[in-house]
Amino acid sequence: MQNLRKERALLEEKIGYKFNDITLLETALTHSSYSNEAKSKGINIECNERLEFLGDSVLSIIASEYLYFEFDCPEGELTRMRAEIVCEKALAVFARKINLGEFLNLGHGEEMSGGRDRPSLLADAFESLLAAMFIDSQKNKDTVAKFLLPLLAEELAKLELTGAAKDFKTLLQQFVQQVGGEVLEYFVTKETGPDHDKNFTVEARLNSNVIGVGTGKSKRAAEQMAAKQALALFGQK
Repeated sequence: MQNLRKERALLEEKIGYKFNDITLLETALTHSSYSNEAKSKGINIECNERLEFLGDSVLSIIASEYLYFEFDCPEGELTRMRAEIVCEKALAVFARKINLGEFLNLGHGEEMSGGRDRPSLLADAFESLLAAMFIDSQKNKDTVAKFLLPLLAEELAKLELTGAAKDFKTLLQQFVQQVGGEVLEYFVTKETGPDHDKNFTVEARLNSNVIGVGTGKSKRAAEQMAAKQALALFGQK
């Protein structure tokens, strides 16, 4: 156990958390290929697939809470932003930041085929690590969030550069207020589709003049898109 603790101390330092049960961390780092090879030799070693299942939910709730309280956006925008920061590509980036690949237990085939840097494998291992931290800390979500949120915030900063994380309605309102005396309003001009799957078209009007048109699955989402188009009209991309 002492040797195992020493070998994993560097990873614990990178994530800012020291495990009480080091075998839990070891399970999070064990790919099914390693577990299957061990079983073929009569050795029972648990892989990280069950932890991955839990880690996916831990990741989702932390990301969802963060976005909900940080961004005044409609549901559709929040969903899109969450999808961007918890996707396989993003998780692989997070895993590489802590050099997670070098700590993994891989079977010979995975090792030889570049598994230590495979995005899907890294993403799964990262989720497993989150679950292991969650369980080891007595289900303390804040402990996991302390490690995870800086990574999510950094990824969100990238989205903001592309406009994916902006509240366009707020930005447009702030722009209009700089002029003063202007009246900004939104009007639903079209609704299509059944009640369970509607699409809305909204016009953003400044002093009754149409300055942007947007569509979306909700009125709020359509308003966001109309505001985005209006900002582009005024050169505020």
